[in-house]
Amino acid sequence: MNAYRIFKRIAACLILVCCTAGCAGSPRPAEAPPSMAGYSGTVTLYCSMQEEEIQAIKEGFEEKYPQITMNYFFAGTNKVLTKLATEMQSGEISADLVWTGAPSDYRKLKENRYLSPYISPQAININEAFMDEHHYYIGGRLMSAVIAYNTDLVSEEDAPRTWDDLLDPRWNGQIVMTDPGSSGSIKYFVGALMNSPAYGTAYFERLRENGCMLESNSTATHLQVAHGTYAVGICMDYIVSNMEEAGEPISFRLPERDTVPIYSPMGLVAGCPNERNGRLLYDYILSKEGQTILTEHHLHSIRDDLGNTPDSIQTVLDSRLPVNEQEISDTMEDVMDRFDRIFFQD
Repeated sequence: MNAYRIFKRIAACLILVCCTAGCAGSPRPAEAPPSMAGYSGTVTLYCSMQEEEIQAIKEGFEEKYPQITMNYFFAGTNKVLTKLATEMQSGEISADLVWTGAPSDYRKLKENRYLSPYISPQAININEAFMDEHHYYIGGRLMSAVIAYNTDLVSEEDAPRTWDDLLDPRWNGQIVMTDPGSSGSIKYFVGALMNSPAYGTAYFERLRENGCMLESNSTATHLQVAHGTYAVGICMDYIVSNMEEAGEPISFRLPERDTVPIYSPMGLVAGCPNERNGRLLYDYILSKEGQTILTEHHLHSIRDDLGNTPDSIQTVLDSRLPVNEQEISDTMEDVMDRFDRIFFQD
C-alpha cells in the first residue's frame, strides 16, 4: 500500500473517531518531536518477549534517549495480561506500553478499553494487515511457529516436515510444546489450527495420543528439545535460532504448508502514567533502528522497507494457514477449554 493510500486511510479514520461518541480518546497522527526538550523520566514496558531481546531494546532506546529510563516487566503472556488487568481494575497503573504474543488478546484489550489509540508516524512502513483498523494496537515483531528438533537425535532429512508428521508413531512420547495458557504465541497457534477445517480439535486429540507433553513456559520447552529430553517440539523460530547460534544442538524446520506466522502486537495502555514517553518508545520499536535490533535476534521485522529482513518470511507468508482473526478471538475461550480437556483430563 503506498503512502497516499495510507494517509488517506488515516485521515478517514480520524474523522470517524472524532465524530463518534463513546470512544476513549481520539488517535492523532504524531509528529517526531523537533527536540527532546521536556522529555525525561521513565517509561515502563510490559512484555512477554525473551529478556535478551527486551534488554537489547532497552539499551538502544536509552542510548538514543539518555534522559529517559526504560523499565520493564517480563513474563509469559498470561501473567503479563493478568498483571495489567489487576492494575486497570484498581486504577493504579504502572504500565505505559504492553507487548505480548497473540493478536487475539488485543481484541479483548481493546473491547475492555485497556488501550489508548495512537497513530505512529512509523505506521506508513507497516502493512495494514498487522495493525488494528482503529489504531489501538500494531504489530511490533513477526515470528512463526516451527517444528524444532534436537540435532544430536534427529537429522535434518528425518525431521518432521508438516504438522501432520508429528502424528507419526515414530515420534510417540518424543514431542513437547508450551502450555498455551502461559504462552500467547502458542495460544494463537492452537486457536489457528483448532479453527481450521484441516486440523480442528481432532488434531490435538491425536497429538496427545501420540504422547505430546506440555511445558509451563517457552524457555523450558526449547531447553527440553536442546537437552534431548524430547526429540522434537512445537517451538518459535527466533528462540530456536538464538539457541542454535549459541551452540545448542537444536534447529528447526519450517512446515512445508500451513505455516502459522504471528504478528506480536503492542499498544499504549489507557490512563498510563507516562503517555508521552510511551509514544516515544512505541515509535522507537517500530523504527528501522528498533526493528534492526529485533532482526539481530532472529525475529522478523514488521516493516516493509527493512533490507535485512530474513528472506524466509516471504515463504512463511506465502504458505500460511488461512485464518480468520476475529474467529480466533471470538472462540479462544472455547478453544482453551477444549485444549484443557484433551491435555489435562484423563
